[in-house]
Amino acid sequence: MWCPFCNHTDTRVVDSRLTTDGFQIRRRRECAHCGARFNTFEAPALKAPNVIKSNGSREAFDEDKLRRGMLRALEKRPVETQQVERAIRDLLRKIRTLEDPEIPSQDLGDWVGAALAQLDQVAYVRFASVYRQFEDVQAFREEIERLEQQNPGGLDTRQISLLGQRDE
Repeated sequence: MWCPFCNHTDTRVVDSRLTTDGFQIRRRRECAHCGARFNTFEAPALKAPNVIKSNGSREAFDEDKLRRGMLRALEKRPVETQQVERAIRDLLRKIRTLEDPEIPSQDLGDWVGAALAQLDQVAYVRFASVYRQFEDVQAFREEIERLEQQNPGGLDTRQISLLGQRDE
């Protein structure tokens, strides 16, 4: 490993530890030439599968696209950054450890939707409205009612009811 300060190629590992998430090894290194210390991180190089789009085309999986989509759905919602990062990390692990070289975008969207539903119902509905291409208010209402039926007692107390109280 070369030194980022003096470009000398002789560095030695002073300390190695797992990162807090357990997915990387942090190595503390010291340059034999200038004495500078720096960190490097080692992680397994897992190849993510290609995504089969609904029109049949294929594209490389893009971690940034997944992250942007989730963050857009969660924008201005009361969800902690740690929860979001944990959900993204879990999704990435699931995707990267697939044995198939390709994954349908439908499956990927379903997984993201399920992760968002666990984090925040409003974020889930935002994502679903784009992912499932809702065309009218009735589609929103049906999805919200389906969500409430799936999780009748588990509504987040930080949120107001999506449809309000109704007399039945």
